[in-house]
Amino acid sequence: MIIKLKQNPDKEQVARLKEWLTNQGVEVRPTVGENITILGLVGDTTKIDASLINALEIVEAVKRIQEPYKEANRRFHPEDTVITLENGTKIGGNNFTVIAGPCSVESKEQIIEVAKAVKKSGATILRGGAFKPRTSPYAFQGMGAEGIELLLAAKKETGLPIVTEIMESSQLELCDDVDIIQVGARNMQNFELLKRLGKIDKPILLKRGLSATYQELIMSAEYIMAGGNRNVILCERGIRTFERMTRNTLDISAVPVLKEETHLPVIIDPSHAAGMSRMVEPLSLAATAAGAHGMIIEVHNDPEHALCDGPQSLKPETFDNVAKKIFKLHDALAELS
Repeated sequence: MIIKLKQNPDKEQVARLKEWLTNQGVEVRPTVGENITILGLVGDTTKIDASLINALEIVEAVKRIQEPYKEANRRFHPEDTVITLENGTKIGGNNFTVIAGPCSVESKEQIIEVAKAVKKSGATILRGGAFKPRTSPYAFQGMGAEGIELLLAAKKETGLPIVTEIMESSQLELCDDVDIIQVGARNMQNFELLKRLGKIDKPILLKRGLSATYQELIMSAEYIMAGGNRNVILCERGIRTFERMTRNTLDISAVPVLKEETHLPVIIDPSHAAGMSRMVEPLSLAATAAGAHGMIIEVHNDPEHALCDGPQSLKPETFDNVAKKIFKLHDALAELS
């Protein structure tokens, strides 16, 4: 249930209403915007008389929410969530953020070279895998703790915030200086991991599972947010369909649907979506036009010899060209809105 209050409601009346609601056994979560104040009720609201609340002088409307997600629901939180990193980089709202870097950290020289290149092209966050969930147990699994150290070296060298993926809670102890924790598609419904991430004060980039519905993705975000961590970024990275000409199928519809249903930032991963570097540009442009808050793009200085996902990685010079186009398109669309 949500209670929409009238503009400039009497503070004492609001306090009395909140106290009464709490005594009814529900948790009251206020959202205060520039022109709107909403009281979101979490818990069993079936015994609360909506008409009684609606009759109050300070109340404009009362609505019961049917969706199982509350924290991520835009009806509870009408204004966009904007996540601000330690260095001031913003994700969400009217901000457009490009995250770029290699699928896997392979050496200090590689990650610093790529970091410098993507920063020059306009990327404001560096991605790099230290722990790699791979379909084959014989494939490169990442450099682990050493990979985290190399990412931090690149961060020190360039000033770029970093995002990297973890697969289990024990790896969190290595990530104190990591700016964003990524949960990969295979772990989207690792609920124990999501619960643990709900207890930390660090943004989480949550990727959609290979066959997950929108509601399942949002409910995974809800697991994190219910624990107290409300800094979640949703990422559409392509889903598994009957099509075999691409690695996955990028679901462009995810952008407007998730922006309508939630207040969380929505970004696109065009690299994993198609699995082919030549597809990154058109998919990035399509996602930008659809209203995505940003991209996460794989860039490698030597894709032909990459230890992981070389075929979908852009060379720095190609990324520079793609970045120019998506920034230009975003700016043009911003002027039209």
